Amino acid sequence: MDGLRAYAAIGIVFMHVLSNIGVKPTENYLTGTLIPWFTDFTLMFMVVSGFSLCCGYYERVKTGAITPNAFYKKRYMRILPFFACLCLLDLVMSPSIDQVFNLFANLTLCFNFIPNVKIPMIGVGWFLGLVFVFYLLFPFFVFMLDSKRRGWFSLVIALVFAGLCTIHSYNVDIPVPKIGRTNIIYTMPLFMAGGMIYLYRDKLKLEGIKQYLFLSLCIVLSVLFFVFPEVRKTGFGALVSEMVLFGSWLIYALGSKDLILNNRVVRFISGISMEVYLCHMVMFRVVEKVHLERFIADGDILYALTCILVIAGAVAFSWGFKKVERIPIKNLNV
Repeated sequence: MDGLRAYAAIGIVFMHVLSNIGVKPTENYLTGTLIPWFTDFTLMFMVVSGFSLCCGYYERVKTGAITPNAFYKKRYMRILPFFACLCLLDLVMSPSIDQVFNLFANLTLCFNFIPNVKIPMIGVGWFLGLVFVFYLLFPFFVFMLDSKRRGWFSLVIALVFAGLCTIHSYNVDIPVPKIGRTNIIYTMPLFMAGGMIYLYRDKLKLEGIKQYLFLSLCIVLSVLFFVFPEVRKTGFGALVSEMVLFGSWLIYALGSKDLILNNRVVRFISGISMEVYLCHMVMFRVVEKVHLERFIADGDILYALTCILVIAGAVAFSWGFKKVERIPIKNLNV
């Protein structure tokens, strides 16, 4: 999974830099189709999150080996310190009473329960809000995956519910249905796909020729996904197709020993992938202040250099924060 996390985080940086940079690079398939699609790597994060959280907590929650206090405390301590640091930095850079209100909501990590929420403070934080809803629902998630049979039944129900929400509005005041990746109902099938892969993890660790055959299947699925763009342009079609695509790559990654997905660099970036995702736009704003376009006329070189600097800055900031992190509330009995 290290490779998937690392490449997904880097791909999202490429996408956000492309959409926000003032001087655009040459328009081609890479910059016009592929890199903009990297925004959907957030969906891959959801599949991987469903699997990885099950690895750490499924059995302990199922058997009662971990208390709610211990589980939620670990989740808060995993993500709140870094996110709080970024939010405070954002407040300092753009002080206002609205930002104070946004800060309060962000620090609860429960802001995704606000109807139609769209908080500008750390805009990419929507993903963190969604993932935290998943954390809050995780005991129920374990219940839904209590057995393989119940897991399949729950996945079908989740898909049907998500599909209905894309064609039917459950709000009489809003006749046109509007649901997407920021909503847990729409994204729950992705988390559940990761959970189902966890239930079958022993059987899905492919070796030898089976691994290479499955890699070929993953490549074919990826090619077909882009050959038929109409599939990914519909809300429910995109959800199902990307659930299958990202789930397939996760299955391959389980038993993979290839150098691309397993090396020291991707393992390092994987360990700070969430932090890189959260802080990369802050790093972009810092790089933007340098006005590299004054010194580099070529749009392609400018884009490439900006991406490198943003990634380097995000990695350095994330690594440095984790090294010097000393949070007093770790020792508080709360």
